[in-house]
Parts: sequence; C-alpha cells; structure tokens
Amino acid sequence: MRRAFLSGAAGLLAGVLMPARAVQTASVPAPAWHAASLPQAQQLDLPSARTGHRYRIFISVPETAVPAGGHPVMYVLDGNAAFPSVALMARTVARRSKVTGLHAPVVVGIGYASGEDFDATARARDYTPAAAGKAAKGEGGADLFLDFIEQELKPLIQATVPIDPQRQALFGHSYGGLFALHALFTRPAAFQTYIAASPSIWFSERFVLSEVAGLADNRKQKPQVLLTVGELEQTASPPTAKPSERTAALAQKKMVDEARDLAAQLDAQKQALGLARVGFIELPRENHGSALFPALSRGLEFFLER
Repeated sequence: MRRAFLSGAAGLLAGVLMPARAVQTASVPAPAWHAASLPQAQQLDLPSARTGHRYRIFISVPETAVPAGGHPVMYVLDGNAAFPSVALMARTVARRSKVTGLHAPVVVGIGYASGEDFDATARARDYTPAAAGKAAKGEGGADLFLDFIEQELKPLIQATVPIDPQRQALFGHSYGGLFALHALFTRPAAFQTYIAASPSIWFSERFVLSEVAGLADNRKQKPQVLLTVGELEQTASPPTAKPSERTAALAQKKMVDEARDLAAQLDAQKQALGLARVGFIELPRENHGSALFPALSRGLEFFLER
C-alpha cells in the first residue's frame, strides 16, 4: 500500500514538475559563458630584436601606494602557466601589507605568444645555456634571451610602472630554474634575487656547474639565491606506465641530490662568491610538475624577506 502510494506520489510530482521545467526552458534563455579575466592583470605580445621571437608578457601591478624607491618586481618564466598563481599571491600580499609591512611586488610573467602553458620548443631554445654543440639542436639561446630581458623587457616595464632597480627577482622552474642559475653565475647584477625551482642541473653534462666560478669575479653585487626541489623528483612516484625507464631517468638526473649539493656548495662559499644569502627548500610530497606552485609561494616569500 505504502509502495503504491509512493509510486503514485512520484508520478504526480513528476507530472507537476515536468511541465514547469519545460516552461522554464522555453522562457528563460540559458546563461552564456564568457572568457574569464584576471583582476589587475594586463598582457601584450612583444617582439624581440635580440632573439627574433615574440613573447607574451603579463603584468600585475599592486594597488597599494608606490614605495619611495619604487615597486619591487618579480620576473617569472613560463608566464602562461605561472603568472595567474603568483599574481594572486602578490595581491594577497598587497591586501595584508598594513599588517605585515611587506610591499607587494609588480609581477611580470614572461610567456610565449603560442598560448601554450609550457611551450616546449621555445623554452628549450631560450632557457638553456650555450654548451658545446647545443645551439644547432634548437638549444643554447639563454644569453640572447637574457639580453632580451635586460635590454628590451626591463626598459618597457620601467616605463610602465615605477620600479625599484635594487629589488628585482627572477623565478624559473625546471629549464627555467637552469636559466635562473645561468643568469646568476654569468650576470649576477641583473637581479638581486634568483629563485631556481627544480633546476635542470643535469642539462648538457651539468654544464651550468662549470659557471659557478664566474660569481667570484662579481663579488660586489651580493645577490641572494633560493633553490627548491620536490621530495619526489628523484623517485618514480606516482607509478608510471614504464616504471623502470622512469626510475633510470630520474636516477641519472639526480634532481634532489644536485639541487641540495649545489645549495650547500654556494652556502659554504658565499663569502668568496659574493652571495648575500643562500636558501634551500625540499618540498615534501611534491614531484617535478607539482613542485612549481609551492615553489612560487616560497620564492615570493624569500624575495620579500630581503
């Protein structure tokens, strides 16, 4: 009896609701989706005379008052992927500036006009140093790319917003982390803070390690450097389709060991190399891909502490 009642009630309810749904569909148009926008953010495509390539540049300027010396600025590689996250982090710093006393930075994302989150071809070309034989393989363009940042991009940013030239940071992840180290070792005056997240030190038989000695020739600059790496960057976790191949590749690259060892070397020699501060963070439970985002947060914190 109860089952029959429930069945009948359900049928009656369906009969009542269905016409109403039909009427609603007919009379109310479906809501339209629109492209999302990021608050306080702008972008432009910038051609480079130095590299011959086009870059998508993103910028976020804090709404807080301009400090006496200008805004600090953080240049972030892989801008298509990384800029939205770090721009949000910087806005959070701005909202809490009266409590913390920290000045939120201008964030400049350096990406590619292809629109890809990670343009593999372009970043291999721009982020890798010119080790022997690499330029012919579509790699080794780091010096030209650094010229672009120094000679073309920075003047544009400085003409757009008041910048403190003594508070500039560079952030890069993976190949971008390799680029950050190359820039530190070869042009330490370009930035005051270098953040190398999960740096590809293994590239070209660890060529970048041969550049460390160049810092000793520029001891007056006193930059600071932070290296970060994910705890799981040297182990095949989570499981992959070809675990043995993945394990062998990770063992060869030694991402965690190389980052830790380089940080220890730089810290031990920081006076001779002219480094103000050396930091190292191993990010728990993060792999190579996931380590990007906590590294952005830790890197921003490291930069603003100075």
